[in-house]
Amino acid sequence: MFRLLTAIAQRLLRRITFVIFLTLASSLILTGAAWANSSGLGVNNGHLSSCPASNNCVVSQDADAKHAIDPITYHVDRDTARETLLKVLTVVPRTQVIEQTGNYIHALSKSRIFKFVDDVEFYLPTNEPVIHLRSASRIGESDLGVNRRRLEQIRLALRDLNI
Repeated sequence: MFRLLTAIAQRLLRRITFVIFLTLASSLILTGAAWANSSGLGVNNGHLSSCPASNNCVVSQDADAKHAIDPITYHVDRDTARETLLKVLTVVPRTQVIEQTGNYIHALSKSRIFKFVDDVEFYLPTNEPVIHLRSASRIGESDLGVNRRRLEQIRLALRDLNI
């Protein structure tokens, strides 16, 4: 009798755990699109958005010490720098460009296992030879430095391509 009750309890616990997991996963997926629309992404008055207080964002404009990252400088014309950046983004793992204009690029990067989404933005102002950067996780408090490392890898790739 004890074994039967234990088996039933284990099955019930597994089902409850599965339902909780599905509920959490669906709430993250379904609120993702709404978050993106209300997050303040893009360029506003020549600046990318500031980072929130959490430790999962870096930006090259108007940032405090915790969130600051240097912009990428280039020594070619702006269109060449932009096209080279777009080519580099095609080889960044699990990254897809979803919006691009003449001076702005917005890409999404997903984590390998849990598929957490990070917004990665690039702004190429017309009056200076730099690419301003912003990368931020949509959820959580910390990204363990993933956003900063991603942008530094992109910087190194562009440096290797002599922009």
